[in-house]
Amino acid sequence: MLVECYDERGAEVYEIIIKQIFQDLVLGSSVDDLKAYVNPDDPVFVLAIKMKKTSNAIAFEDVANLTYDKDDDVTRILIDNENYLPNILKRLWRLFSRDEIYQPNRYQLEIKGDYTHLKTLIVDDPHSNLQRRVYDAVFRILPEGFKIIKDMSTEDIVCVVATDELIKDAWIEKANEFIDELNKGL
Repeated sequence: MLVECYDERGAEVYEIIIKQIFQDLVLGSSVDDLKAYVNPDDPVFVLAIKMKKTSNAIAFEDVANLTYDKDDDVTRILIDNENYLPNILKRLWRLFSRDEIYQPNRYQLEIKGDYTHLKTLIVDDPHSNLQRRVYDAVFRILPEGFKIIKDMSTEDIVCVVATDELIKDAWIEKANEFIDELNKGL
């Protein structure tokens, strides 16, 4: 972790704030590196966080078995991995009303109609979940009042430039430097 600031004490304070927020959100083990640039004289805050690699997204077919019964016109979903049941229900409730999903027992769901195409539906995406948590940390770390924010994130790096003025090209360059350094592992 590197916090760049001309004021040594200010850098130490921000390092403590960042560590505390990461600890509160249990993000320490999910992040490879972090670079921040703070300049109170030129009100800017640049923050770049490299996330660790996560496991692949989990599709419906990875954790459940979908079959369609033509006679009853019902799609039956047999849950193979109960750990994903809350995610499955959450995804289905976004697509259907709760009344349309019948659950005769803990491991089985039924929906009227042919919905076997749902097998490719993503029920859990660890990368997206981690990214959401990192953005939560970023918005807790940013100084209050810095409402002008440019998101420069890439696949594995969450990077923002925040200020209360117009964003300067030099700040965007600084963010791009941080992204390059994090990608190279510097």
